[in-house]
Amino acid sequence: MSTYVTVKDGARIFVKDWGTGQPVVFAHGWPLSSDAWDPQMLFMGRHGYRVIAHDRRSHGRSSQTWTGNDMDTYADDLAAVLEALEIENAILVGHSTGGGEISHYVGRHGSGRVAKMVLVGAVPPLMLRTETNPHGTPLEVFDGIRAGTAGDRSQFFKDLTTPFFGANREGHAVTQGMRDHFWMQGMLGGVKGQYDCIHEFSEVDYTEDLKKIDKPTLVIHGDDDQIVPIDASGKLSSKLIPQAELTIYAGAPHGLTVTHAEQFNADLLAFAKG
Repeated sequence: MSTYVTVKDGARIFVKDWGTGQPVVFAHGWPLSSDAWDPQMLFMGRHGYRVIAHDRRSHGRSSQTWTGNDMDTYADDLAAVLEALEIENAILVGHSTGGGEISHYVGRHGSGRVAKMVLVGAVPPLMLRTETNPHGTPLEVFDGIRAGTAGDRSQFFKDLTTPFFGANREGHAVTQGMRDHFWMQGMLGGVKGQYDCIHEFSEVDYTEDLKKIDKPTLVIHGDDDQIVPIDASGKLSSKLIPQAELTIYAGAPHGLTVTHAEQFNADLLAFAKG
């Protein structure tokens, strides 16, 4: 079924809740929605898991809020969803910004409802290049994302599908359908919330959150990720999380949950069962 959970400021968070069994809770990337997890939710649901995914506020079908588009509130919204659905023993899976969201959820609310975690192409510990984070991405890149989102957002999202899926690489298998699905999800969200979220995925430091993750964690990252480069993200996160295992997909792009869905689904199932 699908439902809405009303959170403390009155925003309504859209949630898909399908199947039965141990819950697998998915948090999506920017500027997408829970629909980004279609390949995984169908697969894991058919393998006997309860699959749950929400649209982050101002994304997808959730309320488009003017305020509250920040990681503290995203984590609180996720906490409200897990409480409303009475979720226990969950496997939390976060892609890109969603990886920051589930990490900050644990840092802010603890891991009492969590059994395992999966970070895939995730933004932690910090995307922004600083003196202490030399492999990060320059601020000008994120300023460009802000300008694109505030300007011709539709065309910007269409163009973004090229590096997101690695369509600029020789021998890629990116389809127009993949691009269209990305664009459709992005345009369903609210521009103010998407604009605000750029700061949250780029300039928020999740280092202390990662150190608080006390559950087995699988970190998956493509070594050709052009959106969240692996050296400043997956490789560092796997060292900061006490019980982390790093799996690198050779040649995989940021959108590997789509382009490498068969491989990722198999790895996710094996980790869930392990």
